[in-house]
Amino acid sequence: MSHPLLNAFWMIFWFFLWIMWFMLLFRIIADLFSDHDLSGWAKVGWTILVCLLPFIGVFIYLVARGKGMAERSAAHAQRNKQEFDDYIRQTAGAGGGAASPAEELAKLADLKSTGAISESEYEQAKKKLLAV
Repeated sequence: MSHPLLNAFWMIFWFFLWIMWFMLLFRIIADLFSDHDLSGWAKVGWTILVCLLPFIGVFIYLVARGKGMAERSAAHAQRNKQEFDDYIRQTAGAGGGAASPAEELAKLADLKSTGAISESEYEQAKKKLLAV
């Protein structure tokens, strides 16, 4: 007896496993090349093992370096978040918004102490700044 629905189910199941396998393989290769602590020869060795003996190589890699994969991934995400936050702070502080009155007063005090502006100019700019 032929069961077309069951055959379709098995085809979808094997296709899903095939896609999952490639995702796992790509994730392992990406982890290999993003690990800065691993030497070039170790990367070559792992890549050859994973390519020549795919199932055994991937499973050995997951057992040997699986915990490190999660730690490296978390560290990478944290580093990206920190860089993004730094960029936002730099952009918002540099040209995105006006400086705070305290920063402006500090700049005025520096200008006055270096002699770039006189005492009367300092007082005038201070009054204008504090009036805003």
